[in-house]
Amino acid sequence: MKYSIIIPVLNEESIILNLLNQISDGALKIRYDYEIIISDGGSTDSTVKLAIPYADKIIIHTGNSYQKISLGRNKGAEVAEGEILVFINGDVIFQDVKQFFQTLESDFYSSKYVAFTCKVDIDPADKTYSDKIFLGFYKRYFHVLNIIGVGMGRGECHVIRKSIFKLVNGNNPNIAAGEDFELFTRIRRKGKVLYSNKVCIYESPRRYRKHGHIYIFFTWLLNSISVLLLKKSVSEKWTEVR
Repeated sequence: MKYSIIIPVLNEESIILNLLNQISDGALKIRYDYEIIISDGGSTDSTVKLAIPYADKIIIHTGNSYQKISLGRNKGAEVAEGEILVFINGDVIFQDVKQFFQTLESDFYSSKYVAFTCKVDIDPADKTYSDKIFLGFYKRYFHVLNIIGVGMGRGECHVIRKSIFKLVNGNNPNIAAGEDFELFTRIRRKGKVLYSNKVCIYESPRRYRKHGHIYIFFTWLLNSISVLLLKKSVSEKWTEVR
């Protein structure tokens, strides 16, 4: 199998079908040879029930403790059969899912790149002026990090060769926020990361709407610095926004 799409979720009943409806087309799955894996962190709503008709595999966290998204991604990777691990958050949609797979096929699959990442934006129908300013900055900033060799792949969408993911021992399960940045700093030591401008993922604006861009920016910044220097995040838990 070529690809394993791993989707970590937690109480996403109101939004998860937007993504699953995009990627569950039978012809698309056959053409690009992929499976869909849901890694549920212990949802108390109907997320798992809604996902059953679409997922090839579902892993459910049943412990009493809170499962960080980093561990949820690792759990999905453990059962993945694909050569390439495609990590997608449950609150995103593809701008063009066919373009996504075509780009993986043409620019990444047979290349020497060890990982792939892309633009993350907000659907133009929901985008505000503040979104344009801050997300425009984020996209350029994350692109530059990969150019200068630091490495960066936002959790909303990052693609990693399974052999490389295993080589670096996956995500650090103790990091609650900034785990994507920390992972890519380790991956970048193993090879180059492809940042593609051909592909765009639309994320939910719900966190920006609740907390504002400035708060989110400084939260990301503090967590990134802490992860880089201390190997732990400032945030002990990435609080749900539903």
